[in-house]
Amino acid sequence: MVYTCGYRSPLGDILMAADENGLTGLWFEGQKYFADTLPDEHVSQETPVLTKAKKWLDIYFSGDEPDFTPPLHPSGSSFRQEVWKILSEIPYGQTVTYGEIARRMGELKNIPHMSAQAVGGAVGHNKISIIIPCHRVVGVKGSLTGYAAGIDKKIFLLELEHAKNYTDQLPYMVLATGLKKAYICHYGELL
Repeated sequence: MVYTCGYRSPLGDILMAADENGLTGLWFEGQKYFADTLPDEHVSQETPVLTKAKKWLDIYFSGDEPDFTPPLHPSGSSFRQEVWKILSEIPYGQTVTYGEIARRMGELKNIPHMSAQAVGGAVGHNKISIIIPCHRVVGVKGSLTGYAAGIDKKIFLLELEHAKNYTDQLPYMVLATGLKKAYICHYGELL
């Protein structure tokens, strides 16, 4: 059985799903691929796994790095699972490029070349946003590319972690997407 519950984040509502083994989904309301793996039959009920995920999010959104990870159980092909495992190893506050992940996948599979686009597809279909940190993946030279929940949320999450090595577009992106409150809270003023 799959259980769901909601979470109010500074970036909007989040839907979480879990089975008896772990968290199976964490989606920002309205994001691309929203709840695309959520079965029709599910129960809206908080479980111990969902409670742990909420606690993790509380710590994370307070600006601290959580010192635990709730049990995770995302479904996907073996290729996607391997990419998501690499994502889970990206340290808090750091970024890596799609190309770096592709090189790592090539090494793991003992092949000379792995497509960064294939890696991007797996990153984009990550079922457990934030906890499996796909927001820490950037394009060439740190360019901000793709995030199923929107670039504005990706920027906010990277800023929250004080991440380096990405092209900071925050003043433009946050205002363009209407997150003035987040911008004011972060910088204390509005341009």
